[in-house]
Amino acid sequence: MNKQIPDTIRDKHPGFADVQVGSSGELREKAQAHCLKNAHRTFEQGIQCVQVNSMNALVSLQDTVMVIHSPLGCSGCASFGAIDRLNVYKHHRGRDNAPDSHVISTALGEKEVILGGEKRLHETIDQAIKRYNPKIVFILASCASSIIGDDIDAVAEQKEKEYKAKGKDIIFAPVHCEGFKSRNHATGYDLALATLQNYVIRDAHPPKQKGLINLFATHSLSWADQQEMKRMLNAIGLDANILPYNATYEDIMKIPAAEYNISVCQIFADEYIKFLSEKYGTPYAVTNMPIGTRSTNRWLRAIAALAGKEEEAEAFIKAESDAVREEVARIKRKTDGLRACLTAGTGRGFAAATLIGDYGMKLLCMHTPYYDEAYIDDFKRLEELHGTDFIVNIADMQPYEQVNLLKKYKPDVFIGMSNWVSRLGIPSFHILDSKRPTFGYRGVLYLGRKIEDAIDNNNFNKNLSNYSKNAYREEWYKKDAFSYLQLPEEN
Repeated sequence: MNKQIPDTIRDKHPGFADVQVGSSGELREKAQAHCLKNAHRTFEQGIQCVQVNSMNALVSLQDTVMVIHSPLGCSGCASFGAIDRLNVYKHHRGRDNAPDSHVISTALGEKEVILGGEKRLHETIDQAIKRYNPKIVFILASCASSIIGDDIDAVAEQKEKEYKAKGKDIIFAPVHCEGFKSRNHATGYDLALATLQNYVIRDAHPPKQKGLINLFATHSLSWADQQEMKRMLNAIGLDANILPYNATYEDIMKIPAAEYNISVCQIFADEYIKFLSEKYGTPYAVTNMPIGTRSTNRWLRAIAALAGKEEEAEAFIKAESDAVREEVARIKRKTDGLRACLTAGTGRGFAAATLIGDYGMKLLCMHTPYYDEAYIDDFKRLEELHGTDFIVNIADMQPYEQVNLLKKYKPDVFIGMSNWVSRLGIPSFHILDSKRPTFGYRGVLYLGRKIEDAIDNNNFNKNLSNYSKNAYREEWYKKDAFSYLQLPEEN
């Protein structure tokens, strides 16, 4: 079939880098001059797989089956991440008994890798339809099935004709999310969104719904954050259709009906909302995550400018800011002047760094998966808050670099996944929270209190530091944190 959106990878975006280190000012100047090059890491602890985010994007759709055409290990990511997270969502929504997601692996073995696995794929799809009677069958490629040349597009077309002849109108949607395709795991979201347009929405042109705004968001947003964003948008007269995680088939089919499109961060779904602008004439805005007062104000004003709701937005911003001002000031008296480091996804990391500024703290280092020229303005804004000399470590995972750097810097607070950092005795907390909002003005207070709590109650981390072994041998901490980086030669 002729695809409306071709499969693309984020590694080809202008200024993309996933291996780099330097001060913010140094990296930004190179990016502005279009000469920021990727470094080479001679040792890596592993990076996230593209396939996982395609699973994350699609796993919550009801009346669907996800057939993963792979050896068994690939589907393990689905049960470990996507399905567990979906169960947490169901609990927080009060829907523990809601239908489970259906994920089936073709479990490719040695025989299929040598002789081909399409026969196994046909059999697995038939079993999936017999068991679950789905409206949509997503067929996810893997490294193994692609290397042996199995044609999942052809199988999808064959099955659609076969079941149509039986009187069953089922959508068969292939997703080319092989792990080797890209080093940027966010590519998995793009491929999932392209599949929804190419195979589910297709040429649907429903009438526009007044005040409806599509809000494309990653699976890492909690149910509480989704509700907080809806509350803020409702306050300025907009109705949010949040996608793709936790959406229904009906929500997906409403995408072309929206009056406006926005993404939760600078690079998530950015290619898709450009496509929607061209195909359906839907205007869009690109802005940051609404974490911290500054970033929430900017997020809301960008949407208000898009929808002509500036007066409503300013009134809401004033009321919400007034409501949290006194408590923010109280917490700031404890945190003002402290030094902080953080680790987060790139969009969340930028917003969290402005939250650090809200509480008067100084950013020492930021560990984030990617650099992209789309982030240049964000770095400029951070430098207005924190100066140009904070270290930016571009690394998808690689905790060995992070722990080494933190032991040398000894920040007063660390924000991020603190498994290994806690053993250094540093006050720490995770910025992701599946139960309470970290977004918006309510999130400003919740995260501020988490910072306060981490500082006031650090005995657990101190005891870990005193009575447990560090994650790595002492020899590693004596070396430069970036000993395994080979920086590119300058022209």
